[in-house]
Amino acid sequence: MSSSWWPTALAAADETLYDRAGFGRVSGLGVRPALLVIDVQYRTVGHSRVPIDEAMNEFPTATGNRGWGAVDRIAVLLASARKAGIPVFHPHVAPKTKLTAGGYAGKTPTLASTGAGAYDFVAEAAPRDDEPLIAKDHPSAFFATGLLTHLVQRGVDTVLLAGATTSGCVRASAVDAFSYGFRVGVVGDAVFDRLDVVHEVALFDLASKYADVLSVSEIDAYFGKIA
Repeated sequence: MSSSWWPTALAAADETLYDRAGFGRVSGLGVRPALLVIDVQYRTVGHSRVPIDEAMNEFPTATGNRGWGAVDRIAVLLASARKAGIPVFHPHVAPKTKLTAGGYAGKTPTLASTGAGAYDFVAEAAPRDDEPLIAKDHPSAFFATGLLTHLVQRGVDTVLLAGATTSGCVRASAVDAFSYGFRVGVVGDAVFDRLDVVHEVALFDLASKYADVLSVSEIDAYFGKIA
C-alpha cells in the first residue's frame, strides 16, 4: 500500500501486517459524488503564507504554509467540481463560546479562536452562494448537522473530502460517511495537518480502513468521466 502520502518511516513488516489483515483494498467511487471542503477558514491557515510557527502567532490553530499549499490545490479541485456540476458543501467551525457543548474547553481551549477574520472562509476556497454552509461544533461534518439530509436529497452515493485537519475533522467526517454507507474518497494532496507524520499516518489509516485516497488530478479525471 505504498504511496507518497503514507508514512515514509513505515516498516515493510508493518505494511505486511496490514495487508495480511485485509486492509487497504480499493473500494472505488460511485456515480453521484459530493465534495466536502472542511474548515478552510483563516483560523486553520492564517492570513499570511508563512511557516507554521509564525502563523500560530496570529491564531494558535493556524498551520501556515503546511495548509496554504493544500488550499491552492483545493481551489483547483473546486473549479473542477463546479465545472462538472458536482454538489459542493462547506462544513466549517462555528464560533465557539464558553457555552458551546462538548469537551473542547477543557481539552483544547485554543479552538475558540479569537481575532479578526478567524472564522472567515479563505478567499481562494470561498463558498459560492449556491453551495450550502454546514456549521459544526464538533469534529465530524455529520454530527448534529443537516449534512446527511442534504446528501440524501441530492441522491449522493460518494463523499469526497478536502480541507483540515487530516487527523481531526477530515478523519472524523470520513469515518462517519463510511458508517452511513457512502463510498468515501479523501483527496490526499488537498487535506492538511499540523505535523507531516500525523498527516501521513492519518491518510494511511483512512486508506487502510475507510476511504480511497486519491490526488486532485485523479479526482479531476473522475469528474470528467461522470460529468
